[in-house]
Amino acid sequence: MWQLLKEDVNCVFDRDPAARTVFDVLTCYPGVHAILFHRCNHWLWNRGLRWPARFFGNFARWLTGIEIHPGARIGRRFFVDHGTGVVIGETAEIGNDVTLYQGVTLGGRTLSEGKRHPTLGNNVVVGAGAKILGPFTVADDARIGSNAVVLDAVPSGATVVGVPGRIVRCKNDNENCLELVQQIQAREQQALVEELIQPFDAYGVAGETDDPLENAVELLQQQVQELRAELDQLRKKAC
Repeated sequence: MWQLLKEDVNCVFDRDPAARTVFDVLTCYPGVHAILFHRCNHWLWNRGLRWPARFFGNFARWLTGIEIHPGARIGRRFFVDHGTGVVIGETAEIGNDVTLYQGVTLGGRTLSEGKRHPTLGNNVVVGAGAKILGPFTVADDARIGSNAVVLDAVPSGATVVGVPGRIVRCKNDNENCLELVQQIQAREQQALVEELIQPFDAYGVAGETDDPLENAVELLQQQVQELRAELDQLRKKAC
């Protein structure tokens, strides 16, 4: 236990340039306070002392603004930077060297018992305001962009952004990740075609709601390509 706590404190210096001394970290970092409480609360939870674990977890939330259910399993060198508004559910599992920023939610989408919350692999970074919802895995070295809403599994080394979350980059040319990107792009194109031919939206709400600014940019890009093609044809005729 002591070694875990020591690593949780020391890892702050690797990920936050504002950290100056151990005393500074121990007294001024709510993310460190939250994980210190959680290590103790999780120990109580595993020994059947559920009410004390929940009570001290609630106290830690009041003190730090970070809510971690004592049933959540968290690996080594875990760091929550800033921290306000972070919520980690009961069945969430977090690997080693994971970093979360403020406003992150590791939540569920069902009231059924059992595994309801996500599993984060090693060396995962989750940006401010991101929501990861459901009992799937975010694999090692993944990056979740700020304010993304992730509803599906994320392969190793992938970077996910947007609402709903979509993969925009793959680290180290991960073949599985690249294949998944192609599948997502194909689904998005199919969804766009279906939306264009849909004659009626019940209650004025479409089945899929995309970013109108992104759609406008894509339309402009298509128009520019068409204009370039027409210009090339005119040049050929002129020659």
